[in-house]
Amino acid sequence: MAGTNRPHSQDLPPGPVIILVDPQMGENIGASARAMLNCGLTELRIVRPRDGWPNPKAVASASGADAVLDGVTLFDTVEAAVADCRRVYATTARPRTLVKPVMTPRAAAAEIRAEITAGRTVGVLFGSERKGLDNDDIVLADTIVTAPLNPAFSSLNLAQAVLLVAMEWATALADVPALQRDPGDSGPASKAELFRLFDHWELALERSGFFRTEEQRPTIVRNFRTLLQRAAPTAQEVRTLHGMITAMSGIRADGKDRFGP
Repeated sequence: MAGTNRPHSQDLPPGPVIILVDPQMGENIGASARAMLNCGLTELRIVRPRDGWPNPKAVASASGADAVLDGVTLFDTVEAAVADCRRVYATTARPRTLVKPVMTPRAAAAEIRAEITAGRTVGVLFGSERKGLDNDDIVLADTIVTAPLNPAFSSLNLAQAVLLVAMEWATALADVPALQRDPGDSGPASKAELFRLFDHWELALERSGFFRTEEQRPTIVRNFRTLLQRAAPTAQEVRTLHGMITAMSGIRADGKDRFGP
């Protein structure tokens, strides 16, 4: 989302090290750095960048992710890049003959969180744009990470792959509910307010002759009450609904005619 940059926090929690192996284009390195910082990751290691380093095209595509680019470390080999890591994860979409545990990014993120909480350094390997990781790179890892994508079309851009894993890391790290509602200034309606709305609505329907038989009434009432409570309206929305019922039916919530005393 554009336009949402704020001053970078200096208190980001430790996260996994992102390691790009043989990346080709500076633009993809910069976009990967941007994806990392979006998700609170700052440590980027690069093994044998094709176009050298630093790379002005990476700076342009990073869109201000300087906290990542300024700290990049270069390595000549994958072995050197992962030497201080206690756990290493290799991302690949292709089936391999190597016998290693295979995890989804979500499962891996949960495991990585536990490793980092225990004070261990964790690295995640990403291969080049052209061919991904070699088996010789993957053999250095403890676990393979594979996203459950369309098996007939599972190739990702380098930055997309980094974002997918980094987003799962950020989600695993965030102690927030998956669904949040902002009720605004009025707050959610109380049950008492909802019950009063039910009574107002049912009274308006009754006086309009909507209930043709008494047998219909219980089912219709239950359906409406279920629908309205599932919507979880705010107190202000309940007041608006009262106004709508009064405007359409001429009946106020207290049962009196809107034009009466």
